[in-house]
Amino acid sequence: MQTRKLWAALAAAGIIAGAGTMAYQFSYAEQAPQVEMNHKVVPLFNNPPAAPMTSVATSAPNFASIVKAYGAAVVHINVKGETKEAVQQQIPKQFQNDPFFRFFQQFNNGQQQEVPTEGLGSGFIISSDGLILTNAHVVKGASSVRVTLTDHRTYKAKVLGYDTKTDIAVIKIPATNLPTVRLGNPSSLEPGDWVLAIGSPYGFYNTVTAGIVSAKSRSLPDDSMVPFIQTDVAVNPGNSGGPLFNTKGEVVGINSQIFTQTGAFEGLSFAIPINVAERVAKQIIEHGKVQHARLGIAVQTVSQSLATSFGLQTPRGALVAQVEKDSPAAKAGIQPGDIILSVNGQPVNDSADLPMMIGLSEPGSKVTLGVWHDHKQQTVTAVLGNFSDNVTLASASPGAHGDHGGLGLVVRPLNASEEQQAGVTHGLLVEGVSGPAEEAGIQPGDILIAVDGKSVNTIDQVRTILKGAGKSVALLIQRGSNRIFVPVQIG
Repeated sequence: MQTRKLWAALAAAGIIAGAGTMAYQFSYAEQAPQVEMNHKVVPLFNNPPAAPMTSVATSAPNFASIVKAYGAAVVHINVKGETKEAVQQQIPKQFQNDPFFRFFQQFNNGQQQEVPTEGLGSGFIISSDGLILTNAHVVKGASSVRVTLTDHRTYKAKVLGYDTKTDIAVIKIPATNLPTVRLGNPSSLEPGDWVLAIGSPYGFYNTVTAGIVSAKSRSLPDDSMVPFIQTDVAVNPGNSGGPLFNTKGEVVGINSQIFTQTGAFEGLSFAIPINVAERVAKQIIEHGKVQHARLGIAVQTVSQSLATSFGLQTPRGALVAQVEKDSPAAKAGIQPGDIILSVNGQPVNDSADLPMMIGLSEPGSKVTLGVWHDHKQQTVTAVLGNFSDNVTLASASPGAHGDHGGLGLVVRPLNASEEQQAGVTHGLLVEGVSGPAEEAGIQPGDILIAVDGKSVNTIDQVRTILKGAGKSVALLIQRGSNRIFVPVQIG
């Protein structure tokens, strides 16, 4: 069996077309399969009849009315800036091997020059006096931003501010009586709903594309604060910052990223929910900057195996893998192995929900957390801190797990220098792995910090915990500066 790697769960995917058709033929049965026995018909499955489906639309909605009503509120953005590139000195071919030229060439190493750059993007007008929403990556670092309306009027725009953590920017043009969009509620979207995008892909102004919602609250590796709306709407370079409409003509998202291996659209596009953008834009307009709150923890998804290990009936919530020293979480008494189930009464269904709930809150505000601790639920209150660039709310999936005939770990206590080097005060150094531990991806050199949320510093402590464990245990492993819980089946 091929060994599955534990830290593959921490690897980030790259985020930054035409479609064929295939015909399928289906047959339908109105009752369960049957067999004939002694001239009697006996159903193979004793299932109750399925409830009749409600009627669904058989054709796509007419998007023409939406485009007519709100297409004029979508703008084209052209940005200019400068980027630094290494100086490439051209030496005549006949002198390339001349020691004199090679001597002076070394002094050009590391020299850079400013190179003009241009970029395209989209945006949409949210107030008639010229406020426009777009993506931060569209205008970041720009020395000049120009906005073109559908009637070909062009304005020089002022960047009021941007937030790279949510990829939201607000710009303003000196105009009045402009057409505006209507903002909607992204929470009303469901997978399968029709949506519409308007933007300027590759500079083609006011291009209209449509598709359906593929998923909600999608977490991407580099944007843990944003619960993206995933669609199959065609989005290409230049669409960034443009609006995503629902069938009511309301903006429910800002098209921001695509997943691609070619640089062009491949069927996966991601939009920032408009309610997230509204919160950020309000701070930019009122204060010129954006502040995000922090709790000071690293979390991972709760699998069924981990839920069983911690005595939780169903896999839900965000499993705390690491707590920063002196952080708001530490001061509130949160520990590795706790599972955060709710924030201010709102359920945390997955670890991806928590960074958004915390990050978009106000620094200094109090939050009430529902926490699963030591096989029972309790409530704690934390005062949120201010998010800084050197702090990351990590979200990781758990590693693989195997069955048990022993954990398959050879461990020993850490010495003082090893503790200092690893930045830990307790734990056991893994010197050998086999069986379930090896299949889970644990490697020699890893540090076993805890078992089922209980800190371990001796082999006897591990044995004691295993005696009272259920069918699986959760091992907290540190590798480098990263920590993650790994479920191991032992029943």
